[in-house]
Amino acid sequence: MHDANNQTRIDMLTARRGTTFDIEIVRNFLHNGEPAWRKRQQVVQTLAQDPIFDKSQRDFMTRTERYQRGLSMTNRIFELQEIHKWSRQDVNIALASLDEAFPISLHNMAFKPVILSQGSSALVTKYSALIATKGILGCYLQTELGHGTNVSQLETLATYIPETQEFEIHSPTLTSSKWWIGALGKTSTHGVVQAKLILGGKDMGPHLFFVQLRDMNSHEVLPGITLGDIGLSKALAGFSPTDNGFARFDHVRIPKFQMLSKFAQVTDNGQYVQPPHAKLSYGGMLYIRASMVSGAGWTIARGATISIRYATVRRQGEKGADGLERQTISYPSLYYRLLPILSHAYVFIQLGKSLIKAFDVMASKLAVGDTSLLAEMHATTSGLKVLVSTTGVHDLEVARRSMGGHGYSAFAGLGRIYADYLPSTTYEGDNFVLDQQVARAALKSYKIFTSSKTPTSSSLTPSSNYLRCLLEPHLRLPSSETISWTDPATCIQILEWRAALVVREHAQNISDPDASVYQRVSKAVTEAFVAAQVGGMLKDLPSHEPEARVLRSVYLLYLLTSVESGLVDLLSFGVFQPQTNVHDSRDLTRSLRVAIRETCQVLLPNAIGLSDAFGYTDWELDSALGVYDGKVYEALWARAQTEPLNEAGVTPAYKESIRPILTRGQRQAGGAYAKL
Repeated sequence: MHDANNQTRIDMLTARRGTTFDIEIVRNFLHNGEPAWRKRQQVVQTLAQDPIFDKSQRDFMTRTERYQRGLSMTNRIFELQEIHKWSRQDVNIALASLDEAFPISLHNMAFKPVILSQGSSALVTKYSALIATKGILGCYLQTELGHGTNVSQLETLATYIPETQEFEIHSPTLTSSKWWIGALGKTSTHGVVQAKLILGGKDMGPHLFFVQLRDMNSHEVLPGITLGDIGLSKALAGFSPTDNGFARFDHVRIPKFQMLSKFAQVTDNGQYVQPPHAKLSYGGMLYIRASMVSGAGWTIARGATISIRYATVRRQGEKGADGLERQTISYPSLYYRLLPILSHAYVFIQLGKSLIKAFDVMASKLAVGDTSLLAEMHATTSGLKVLVSTTGVHDLEVARRSMGGHGYSAFAGLGRIYADYLPSTTYEGDNFVLDQQVARAALKSYKIFTSSKTPTSSSLTPSSNYLRCLLEPHLRLPSSETISWTDPATCIQILEWRAALVVREHAQNISDPDASVYQRVSKAVTEAFVAAQVGGMLKDLPSHEPEARVLRSVYLLYLLTSVESGLVDLLSFGVFQPQTNVHDSRDLTRSLRVAIRETCQVLLPNAIGLSDAFGYTDWELDSALGVYDGKVYEALWARAQTEPLNEAGVTPAYKESIRPILTRGQRQAGGAYAKL
């Protein structure tokens, strides 16, 4: 009898042997070179061998146990930092490898950057060392019970008192309570509070204030402040180790210098000093959004690795020439779903790197009061935040469902990743609200461009470069009869035309917008931007031809599927001209779908190699269905044996509940039971 379990190992070995490129070269490409990869490998190995970081029981833990375990692991990382002389980057690698959301993430991503970029020199001088060494732990208190994305309507007040040169932080209503604040519930000692600045009874709008929350010796909440965790609030048990909290302030006084006043300021007598740019305070938020792009790429990479490995060894359905059921990844309905996910991961990882570099350039300019890049970075990161989070949530669920019933198991690992990533569509700006901001920025660029007496493409920014399609006569819409789908430039041109046409249509109907216009504009202009960036990536491929060839196919698949997702817009604007006689009509986009199939078939032999290049270990993935050796059935069986319900042969519930149910049923059945 054929051993299906042993076949999984054989199939995985066969898939790896069929790889046509050097996995190490692509892996080093993704990880910024071999030295960076080796360092990452050392850090991950250190954690995997430390019992503090054991993951075998976490699926069976209570919320409180998950929180306490998270802090234990965080503490151990900083102990290891001292022991091994880890750099700050090494610590970041360690935290990222843990595949869980910990309170310290909010300190690093939301608290620290805001203080350092917007605090006065006095505030930074006093607290920067403590912030860097985790001598204090912080959070960012913006969202309230009654308001989230609409920051201008936050209700928390910060009233300046000239007589004592203090600010009074106060929560005047129930709905002004800070809510959903990561690391606030039980962890943070300090926080940056977003509150309306009140000067002489006048509302000056939301500003930021540095507030101590807990005693530094006892960790008790300070007088006048009410803090706590908002409870089992995370859908699907996501973010369990993080203490999302609430806060209320009862006329809490803080010194004047604790207003984050690098830009906007208040004089001693209560006069307001305007910042040089109204949106300078966006810097911290933009950093988080910029970081979300590469973060999405690596998260999607986890889902791609697990699902592709499982689909490679899972045999189901039709039998092939070898007499065995086919590997599920060989079915078009499956590889059409999984390989685009792989392409999304590759593109977002590389895009995130360039975006962080661009942010660093902008931040250096902001530091000296130069805001010239701020609007462009805001428009770009807003659109990308929507695109990568929406894509990531979709891809993780597609990957999970591709694994059938086993994908629903906690031991598959994808449910946990999905649950933690799901809120990314709402935090750091609700995606539907951000769509409106992206559309407004696109409309502004269009108006400036078309109102110029002598518009030129050189005046366009990277996020609006698609508008040149409306200017340059040689940029024609492609004919559906002559399109060469193997040329990435074709896809880039089509996506840029789509963006230009959608934005122009929006501008011409601005007084009567349809219901979905903001989403369509946002998606079109962002996908055009990404397509152009992919064009740049294609020029920067590794010099080795086998690796360049396979990565070229990965990027081409991304572009092709982006065009496919925009077909409603493209057909609406007649980019592909239909037949005039309905009886003669045919599918004008069939060649595109055939090109997607052919590109997937080119990539199929390298699917395992491309996912291996991400470099994830079994410890990092923590997935029975994504194990490196392919022996998924053994791994799933072994994990099931760890279920606490299996510790006793007869469950304690038998005596308490099962036996009474059986006894009652047998008594009610009467003589029927005697026949059993």
